Amino acid sequence: MSHQRDGRERFLVLLLRVGAVLTGSAIFAVFLPEATMASIYARLGIGEFPSSPLTNYLTRSLSAMYAFHGGLLFVLSTDVRRFRKALIFVGWATAALGVALTAIDLQAPMPTWWVLAEGPCVVGIGLVVARLARDLSPDCG
Repeated sequence: MSHQRDGRERFLVLLLRVGAVLTGSAIFAVFLPEATMASIYARLGIGEFPSSPLTNYLTRSLSAMYAFHGGLLFVLSTDVRRFRKALIFVGWATAALGVALTAIDLQAPMPTWWVLAEGPCVVGIGLVVARLARDLSPDCG
């Protein structure tokens, strides 16, 4: 039983650290030139990049928020038993975010591949984190 628990705990740490790297890497987008952002936007096939101060602000501040999230995931991954309650919250909040992202993507409207790749995956990851964290025995120290 403890081997299964150890394996699940290691998987939770791995999942959190992969998430930390993926979301944390958004820090680079904060510093991208607008022309580079427009080029990436065009390659995604979602139209022409709407150049405006608000778009510039939103793309950079959202990237910074993702980077912050990545840092938080990394810190939480360093002691999953100690941060068990926070991880349960993060898992459920992530799942709720995935539902909201799906609704936003559909309303936007984003391409089908985007809708399917974003919201449902975020929901799934959130539920896995919440479940794995819930199943941990709390840190007694």
